Formats: sequence, structure tokens, C-alpha cells
Amino acid sequence: MLGTQDFLMFVVAGLLLNMTPGADTLYIVGKSASGGAKSGAIAALGICAGCLVHTCLVAFGLAALMASSSDIYLWVKYLGAAYLFYLGFSMIFISSQNKANNFNTSTAINQHQPIEQTSLSKVFWGGFFTNALNPKVALFFLAFLPQFVAPTSLYPALSMLFLGGVFAFNGTIWNVAMAWSTAVLSNRLKASEKISVLLKRSCGALFIYFGIKLLRS
Repeated sequence: MLGTQDFLMFVVAGLLLNMTPGADTLYIVGKSASGGAKSGAIAALGICAGCLVHTCLVAFGLAALMASSSDIYLWVKYLGAAYLFYLGFSMIFISSQNKANNFNTSTAINQHQPIEQTSLSKVFWGGFFTNALNPKVALFFLAFLPQFVAPTSLYPALSMLFLGGVFAFNGTIWNVAMAWSTAVLSNRLKASEKISVLLKRSCGALFIYFGIKLLRS
């Protein structure tokens, strides 16, 4: 199929990898818990867009350049870690911002301002940068996708673009389902404000952990 091999194995392996918890999963869970299923689904779409960026990098050889250049890899790694730290500390200190956010939301509603569009836009780009600024994801795609391109493929770049698209599509389905499940569970927990704040701060601490882990990689 489009110059690929072992396609069914690729699909199964991709789904198992998408189910493995990581920074992307944590971002979706955090946004679903705080903003509902719609916010989580938008976060999943942002992460999907990030996966497509990595797919293009691999298909056109840029990821190989990053793998061979320690300077490029370090710069991308530092940017990715800095963004994870930003997300983590933002979620840890979110409780101090709740009153201000609630006031701004009420004011916007009274003035009939479209606050949801801006919020969802930030969620999308947050998911995009969480994935796109992770050099480990780029190196993973570089090692993973070529294994499923047939040696007889006339257009290897097209084959890798196809595989990356399938991986991103399947991953998005899983992530949207996870966002919906998290939102349902979160609605039950929101009866306790302390539990809700603890959940957000725990997610923030894990983001910081992933940032440190990325720096030490």
C-alpha cells in the first residue's frame, strides 16, 4: 500500500505507542480536566498537527540532519524543555489565577464577547508546541517510520508521509476518546474544589518532571 510493508503491524504498534503515557497524554488530560471534552479534543488536534510536522521532517530528511548535529538537537531540546516547564508552572499556580479568570469570563459573557474561540486557539497551539518542540519525538519518527517503507518503494518520502498520516489519525482517535473519558471523570470530581486543584497541580508537576527528563536525555 503506497510503498509500505507490514502495514497491519505498523497500525498495531502505532496504537500501542499512542496509548503509552507521556507529555502529550498529560497535556490532553490536563485540558480535558479543566476545560471539558471539547478542550481536550482540540488539544488532541494540536498534537496531531505536531506529529504531522515530525512526519514531514523525516520524509524530507530534516530530522536526519537534527540527529547528526548535536547543536541543532540541543537547541530544540532546550526549547522543548522550557515549554514543558512553562506548562508545568502555569498549572501549579493556576489556583491563584482562578478568581481573576472567573471575573474575566463573567465580564466577557456580559459584554457578549466570544471568549471560547481564543481559549480553544491557545489549547490547540499548546498541544502543537508540546509535540513539535520535543526532539525525542522527531528522532522516534526517524527510527520508526523508515522500517515500514518497502525497499521497492518508488517514492519513499510519499510512503513516509502516508505512514505518518495514518499514525497521527489513529493517535487522534485514541486521544479524543481519552479526552472524553477524562472530562466525564473530571465532572464528577469537580464537586470537590480541592481535588480539582490537586489534579491540576499534579499534572503541572509531571510536566516539570518530563522537562527535566528531556534535559537529561
